[in-house]
Amino acid sequence: MLNENNEIWMNGEFVPAERAVVPFLNNTLHYGIGFFEGLRAYQTDRGVQIFRLRDHIRRLFESIKIGGVVPLRFSEDEISEATRETVRRNRLGDAYIRPLAYFQGDHLGMSITQGELKIGIAAWNWPSLFDEAAIRRGLSVCVSSFSRMSHNAFLLKAKACGNYVNSLYAHHEAVTNGYDETVLLDGQGYVSECSGENIFIVKNGAILTPPPATILEGITRDSVMTIARDFGYSVNEGMIARDMLYTADEVFLTGSAAEVNAITSVDRRTIGSGMIGPVTAELRAAFIRTIRGKGTRSVEWCDYI
Repeated sequence: MLNENNEIWMNGEFVPAERAVVPFLNNTLHYGIGFFEGLRAYQTDRGVQIFRLRDHIRRLFESIKIGGVVPLRFSEDEISEATRETVRRNRLGDAYIRPLAYFQGDHLGMSITQGELKIGIAAWNWPSLFDEAAIRRGLSVCVSSFSRMSHNAFLLKAKACGNYVNSLYAHHEAVTNGYDETVLLDGQGYVSECSGENIFIVKNGAILTPPPATILEGITRDSVMTIARDFGYSVNEGMIARDMLYTADEVFLTGSAAEVNAITSVDRRTIGSGMIGPVTAELRAAFIRTIRGKGTRSVEWCDYI
């Protein structure tokens, strides 16, 4: 990840990574009340681009609004430019970018309005979330024993730090039991999402993904749905029962870190042929072309630094 030469943008200035620290007594560290994004930068023939930068920063500000906390003193445009400059300053190509808004102040306790909301932006070299062998064979996943948090218990549309404890435990359970990822069900027992990715199934050439109510609507999810519709696929949002995963022709996941990857086994049941299916392969290839600046949607989605 980061090395001694990396610099992190902290509240308007760059500091060496080892100096990018926050006070021990702050509400984000103690209570999880912080908000973040995960973005990707990619090397292209035209230079480095940050994929859907403004959409990610807009979602960060929406998370802060949903959270009902004190506002940032920076605008969306200022954070977007700071994100670009973080990638430039660290001379990165293929990279992962993490902006995070956190609390700092004299007050420690059950409050979301006392203290100041500050922000840092880090970026580091990042080739891929999954190794090449897993990508080639397709991912093995399990349905988690942990349910996706209820929208009556948490504000699920906010990409909030504390929300990811649920994801962390579900992912740890899966990896400990030999799987690559996990699928969480919602409170009604329907498929929700993976620990950090959205999920799709393909049946008889049609694509189905869970509806937005109990998921975090990923920007990569939206990108893939748009590309699939451009190709003429039927793409719908609807309830997915657990056993629909087992009988799907194809299953795949999407995410900023994960990109687009096939799932070829769920709960040790082989999906389709047990290999990456044609729809997933086509969408993955189109997504890769897009992030490398060679897709039909690249012009609107690639933000060159």
